[in-house]
Amino acid sequence: MAPTIALAGNPNSGKTTLFNALTGARQHVGNYPGVTVEKKEGTYSDQRGQIHIVDLPGTYSLTAYSLEEVVARDYLVDENPRVVINIVDASNLERNLYLTLQFLEMGIPVCIALNMMDVAKNRGVSIDSDKLSDILNIPVVPTIARSGMGKKELMASAFWLTRRNEQPSPLNISYGDDVDPVLEKMTRDIRKPGLLQGRYLPRWVALKYLENDEQVISLGRKENPEVSNQLEERVARLADHLKRTLSTYPEAVIADHRYGYIRSLIRQGVISMEGDQDRLHLSDKIDRVVTHRFLGPIMMAAVLFGLYHVTFTFSETPVGWLEGFFGWLGGMVDANLADGLFKSLITAGIIDGVGGVLGFVPLIMLMFFGISILQDSGYLARVAFMLDRVFRVFGLHGASVMAFIVSGGIAGGCAVPGVMATRTLKSPKERLATLLTVPFMNCGAKLPVFALLVGAFLSEGRAGAMFLITVISWGGALLVARLLRSTAIRGESTPFVMELPPYRFPTFKGLLIHTWERTWQYIKKAGTIILSISVLLWAMMTFPGLSEPETEVYNNAREALMAAEGPSVMAELESQTAPETLSESAVTLNAQLASLDAQQAEARLKNSIAGRIGTALEPVSRLAGFDWRTNIALVGGFAAKEVVVSTLGTAYSLGEVDTGESGSLGDVLSASPAWSPLVAWSLIIFIIFYAPCFVAVVCIAREAGSWKWGAFSMLFNTLLAFTLAVAVFQIGSALGF
Repeated sequence: MAPTIALAGNPNSGKTTLFNALTGARQHVGNYPGVTVEKKEGTYSDQRGQIHIVDLPGTYSLTAYSLEEVVARDYLVDENPRVVINIVDASNLERNLYLTLQFLEMGIPVCIALNMMDVAKNRGVSIDSDKLSDILNIPVVPTIARSGMGKKELMASAFWLTRRNEQPSPLNISYGDDVDPVLEKMTRDIRKPGLLQGRYLPRWVALKYLENDEQVISLGRKENPEVSNQLEERVARLADHLKRTLSTYPEAVIADHRYGYIRSLIRQGVISMEGDQDRLHLSDKIDRVVTHRFLGPIMMAAVLFGLYHVTFTFSETPVGWLEGFFGWLGGMVDANLADGLFKSLITAGIIDGVGGVLGFVPLIMLMFFGISILQDSGYLARVAFMLDRVFRVFGLHGASVMAFIVSGGIAGGCAVPGVMATRTLKSPKERLATLLTVPFMNCGAKLPVFALLVGAFLSEGRAGAMFLITVISWGGALLVARLLRSTAIRGESTPFVMELPPYRFPTFKGLLIHTWERTWQYIKKAGTIILSISVLLWAMMTFPGLSEPETEVYNNAREALMAAEGPSVMAELESQTAPETLSESAVTLNAQLASLDAQQAEARLKNSIAGRIGTALEPVSRLAGFDWRTNIALVGGFAAKEVVVSTLGTAYSLGEVDTGESGSLGDVLSASPAWSPLVAWSLIIFIIFYAPCFVAVVCIAREAGSWKWGAFSMLFNTLLAFTLAVAVFQIGSALGF
């Protein structure tokens, strides 16, 4: 069985790039059990054999301040990987070694990948990796993950460590005269009863109590409340002493001494500086322009507009190919299957439903590719930095920006991980305001709906329309956040500090992997969730259909039309003569029969379960310009927003006689008298703001700690969306649009 190693490191240290370089296509993505934190696994192979690699979430420490830190730490303790490869940013060595020390204190076999050596060199930093290895007594391998430099040497060290039978001795750092005696006493208190024995080392548990680690303290209380109380009393006495004498607390003392240890380590000839150290680094030079108070927002708007322009321009042809393919497929099925429910299920329920969603795969793929470039280059961190000033005006935290971006702030994200990303916010009220507003972003599920409507009604200015949709979603989210923070969720704002990673050229391989991962998730969703909902909605739009007397009325009308024209005209139609050679009487009869069949199909759809629901809502929805077919799609959209497209495709298929000749769904909508550019904008506004998908609602309830906030999100968002859609439609109608 292949040994397992874990990749760990700070965010922006190049960990994911190294993981992609080591595993390539031999990787898969899932979630850690019981949480929504992403788990990436892959395999590395060479002549020495295979190694199973797990990419841990990026963390700055192993103290349980965030879900990512808990997940990373629990994996190291519970799964016991043979080796941890700690990816360290060579250009920020002091900060990155803080995590390394914690691995060494846990007694875990560690190998350091001293990454981004090229960046360090450009900054005039020279690192003696052999000296660092001797001091820490662990392998240290210089690497450049994006070019693959050092990859083989790193894995040679990893193989060597996996085959050693020695368990490394844990690193014991002195934390000063005030902390060390207490730490020793607590270690003895823990060792005697064996508190948390088998999971953690006694001294490490004592450190976690001193650092006020809630997870370890909770585990200690459950296992031995008496001992845990003694430990907490010792911590409280030490905290009181430090506060009186040094105006500090145990966590700060521990952090100070760890950094002091790192500084003394570095001064032993590990780092030497070259050239002019006062010069401005390249990233800093770029940031003087990119994050400028006035130029920065203009550049950000230009980048977003350019992203949409490129996406729509280059995706138009492949999207047309896919639409043509699904149209051809529907025509083939229509020609080769006998009329009946099975044929209707295949053509209307599956091909027109799921095909309508899959037709946008090229557009989604290009969008994800562009976002991956922005993310991997370090530009998205600058977007968060620039927007922090704006967010504070609306009662949100700078860390909220990344939650918005993850949810689809630049289009293509997902509200579920966006809701989860709010865990980084320490203030409960800022966190609640953020998780209630991230669903307004343009997630990947909304993109097909926007692409459909923009392509059908706003084709002359598609990039501008998508940019405007983005501005509306951000503006609406911020205004709602301000409303919530002024009423239901009042409270003070907390300060924001974030790291700006250096700019990097993304690797083409990394971009392809990131793009494919996100696109494949979209395709899987279309082939599973969307397929299931499409089939269910097809059934709701098919049954119970028309009664026998109602069907008889249409049959009699059809027979009357045919009888009025006579057998010769009917024979002409049945001979399948080319349309241009038909007589005027035959053309007229053909049009009358097609109109009658369309009326019958529409009556059948209206009489279905879904049709009755849509029709019942129509007196109200007409205020926003929505007809009964649109109502059916919006009801289905509560499950998943992509369903709006698939349901419209199914609804218009069931309402048409010859779906094979109806063209793409966009053509059908643009030709329908019930639709116009104003109706399209009204629907776009509604889609931006209405209730999150069901999975997102569940996540909101779980993260907020109460189902009342999940229900609030559904009801408030839908009411807001409908109010805005009505305003757009009514004002637009009054102005003559």
